[in-house]
Amino acid sequence: MSRDLHIRAATPEDLDWIHELRHRVYAQELGQHTPRPEERLYDALDGDNVYLVAARGPVRIGFVSLTPPWLGRYGLDKYLTRDELPLLGEGGLFEVRILTVEPRWRGTAVAPLLMYAALRWVSSRGGRTVVAMGRTELLDMYLAVGLRPLGRAVRSGALTFEVLRGEVAELTQVAATRYRSVLERFGSEVDWQLDMEWAPGPDGCEHGGASFTAIGTDFRTLHRRHEVIAADVLDAWFPPAPGVAAALMEDPAWSARTSPPTGAEGLLSEVAKARALPVETLVAGAGSSDLIFRAFGRWLTPQSRVLLLDPGYGEYAHVTERVIGCRVDRFRLHREEGWRIDFARLASAVGAGRYDLVVVVNPNNPTGRHASAAELRTLIAAAPAGTRWWIDEAYLGYVDLAESLAPLAAVDPRVVVCTSLSKMYALSGVRAAFLVAEPATAALLRRWTPPWAVSLPAQLAAVAALRDPVHYRSCWLRTHTLRRQLAADLARASDTAEVEEGVANFLTITLPTGGPSAARLVRECRRHDVYLRDLSPLSPQYEGRTVRVAVRDVAENARIVAAYGTALEALRPGSLSRQSAVSPGDVAVGHAR
Repeated sequence: MSRDLHIRAATPEDLDWIHELRHRVYAQELGQHTPRPEERLYDALDGDNVYLVAARGPVRIGFVSLTPPWLGRYGLDKYLTRDELPLLGEGGLFEVRILTVEPRWRGTAVAPLLMYAALRWVSSRGGRTVVAMGRTELLDMYLAVGLRPLGRAVRSGALTFEVLRGEVAELTQVAATRYRSVLERFGSEVDWQLDMEWAPGPDGCEHGGASFTAIGTDFRTLHRRHEVIAADVLDAWFPPAPGVAAALMEDPAWSARTSPPTGAEGLLSEVAKARALPVETLVAGAGSSDLIFRAFGRWLTPQSRVLLLDPGYGEYAHVTERVIGCRVDRFRLHREEGWRIDFARLASAVGAGRYDLVVVVNPNNPTGRHASAAELRTLIAAAPAGTRWWIDEAYLGYVDLAESLAPLAAVDPRVVVCTSLSKMYALSGVRAAFLVAEPATAALLRRWTPPWAVSLPAQLAAVAALRDPVHYRSCWLRTHTLRRQLAADLARASDTAEVEEGVANFLTITLPTGGPSAARLVRECRRHDVYLRDLSPLSPQYEGRTVRVAVRDVAENARIVAAYGTALEALRPGSLSRQSAVSPGDVAVGHAR
């Protein structure tokens, strides 16, 4: 098989063939449906679902259909009620349907490749679970890739189907292990024309920072840092306080070769003074991710129940679901509610006492919305005593440090506050953070902290930063001005996309339904060395249409706006529609339905 086999999203020109092949297979060959005079087979989801197509050169040879959750309905609704199959009401559920291959190509790799393409498409849109109907005669094929029967059989015409379920993370793991050699071979042989990468990242977590690949991760072409706009990560646009540079430059050879204070004692003392907190309530870490992995790994087990905001920072889902294997639920935020937390609904969700841990990022990344300290205090006070709260305040400086729940965390054993010094203090490169917990909890976590966890340059830089609050307050205020201007300029570039600001050092752009996907916009902007963040893998709530843009300085913001405008022009119908006109999804091999 060579690169003349390609996998792509369907175009309008593919639809007549899809409907004709469906009729030929499911009406004439298999007897699922009554033959029609027009010899075309349609259903109620056509026009809204997504089709992925396999073709060899100009000859189409198979397709699969995907139904995303934002449609609010599935093909299975024709056969089972939501009471009979509650899974259909869960968030993040995608339906894979109608895997169909031309007769002469059955028994080849076409069907597995289309199944893999469907998995990658679902994963790239934040999908967590897939549901499918598999013909009973082909059940072994579906079991082999990790799908599991739900004990529900569906009869349709002459065919019987089993209802199947799979968790996206588990299906991805099966593909990466059981079929690794096959995927590696096809990865170099198939012309992959979809808008996501062929393979997931090595740790399964979607991070920002692709911009560094353009600069050069081997550090041999660091001059590229002056050419690449890294708006895909939320590093500060401003420099650290002058004292930081002075501390790092005073004797860099000494700070590079010298072991730091073992437990970052000086840094914790400085945090205690700057935030008026008892030093015994503090734990230092090499960035917030270090603290998340360390604390969650100590507190949680696969039996733990965790509640996360959705959309929310992807590291939390990665650690709880994929690293520890917790049972994780999502508290869905809604665009029509301005992405704000509905506190009555959240109180109801937490009130039953099901959760061992609730995570709140505040201000939230990636929505940029902030919940007041007063509202959170009221919520936590009424919550069950057995529920721990992890409050991530990485971006709180952009609101007001007086809004911190750190004073509550210092005395309430149910509350922990995590604060990264990376984003607010322009220290992303040196990695420094701290958390606040009541003394017994903090002491336990300090015992589980390896010595010298925070490097000497990081400790020096963080202490110097905390000693200059005036510098940072002015930078945070200036960020709001830059963000508002960037938002206005981006809004002028398109009258169909929606720009949403939030309160921190970033904003989001949501592209119109039927327009280019976020992934294609991001890819097009990279042609101009402008890197934005596709939020699609974080949550189905974004429907594959939203990008996040970090606020940069005036000159770099201007380049962002210019690249965005140029990308939209390049992706206008005529160029885009030929590639992926049917953007959100539908998927059979004379097989699945």
